Amino acid sequence: MLGYAIKKLLYGLLVMAGVVLVVFLLFNILPGDPARMTMGQRADVQSLEAVRKEFGLDRSKPMQFVLYVNDLSPISILDNDSTTQKKYHYSKLLGFNKEVLVLKWPYLRSSYQTKRDVTAILSETVPNTFILALTAMIFATIIGVFLGVMSAVFKDSWIDKSANAFAILGISAPSFFAGIIIAWFFGFVLSNYTGLRMSGSLYSYDPFNGEILTLRNLWLPMITLGLRPLAIIVQLTRSAMLDVLAQDYIRTARAKGLGRNAIIYKHALKNAMNPVITAISGWFASLLAGSFFVEYIFGYNGLGRTTVTALEMSDFPVVMGSILFIAFVFVVINILVDILYAYIDPRVKLI
Repeated sequence: MLGYAIKKLLYGLLVMAGVVLVVFLLFNILPGDPARMTMGQRADVQSLEAVRKEFGLDRSKPMQFVLYVNDLSPISILDNDSTTQKKYHYSKLLGFNKEVLVLKWPYLRSSYQTKRDVTAILSETVPNTFILALTAMIFATIIGVFLGVMSAVFKDSWIDKSANAFAILGISAPSFFAGIIIAWFFGFVLSNYTGLRMSGSLYSYDPFNGEILTLRNLWLPMITLGLRPLAIIVQLTRSAMLDVLAQDYIRTARAKGLGRNAIIYKHALKNAMNPVITAISGWFASLLAGSFFVEYIFGYNGLGRTTVTALEMSDFPVVMGSILFIAFVFVVINILVDILYAYIDPRVKLI
């Protein structure tokens, strides 16, 4: 098991290395001068050169990549001075003449527009996106499992056909299109009845009470984000339940006189949940990434809205940091799921 886990960790490191390379190349071949974007079109030559030197843009592209990897790496070689220590917050491992080998958190650099650390910017928005993705997954799981069970139990009935039609619609409708329709219908047309608005963040500002939690702004983006995994869970639950209900031990339980609810919820559903659990583990990371346009449509202050806004302003460090964070979440979740599968079923390690 330890060897299998180490192999998966090495694969994860290779994937992250590839993502870092692609992200760096992508945002360093785009047109535009970050120094000019930061200082404006009327900036003088001396100011532009100072900004380029501050962000390391005066170096060659290969050297910029080396410095970028050095910033991201938890073990790095840095200049041994107070300015560097304040910037990176490192722990010294080994000292040289002018440099030190240090242990630190990955440094995502600073925003071109606000000069704030990208880590600080993301730390303000990631919790909101995490709450949105988690509530969307809970919503999709509860409703999806219920509809899937009802569809399997009442096979070929109007319940089954309605659940299947809903699942097909949920899979087919893109999130940005569904978000626009849901925002317009429930947040505008029926806003007097639902009490919901087309846009709004998880926290709103009140002039007397300051920042307050506004849970009603979570409902519409949560439903929009959860529609597609809900549809998948409906189909997976229905298929798994039909397979389980056809097993011999279910017929034996019926012959013994067990009630329908006991057979469904105590015997069949438990054994039908394996593919659903697999889907949930995979979809959670996807929801974190898929929240980008949903947050932007609903004006929800999360990672997605921050990234899209930064992209509009050509604030590339924020965009790059956001992409790397999402990639890291994907890699970590996939590694944990693979290790969990290998623990549950040792045959997985032989594949």
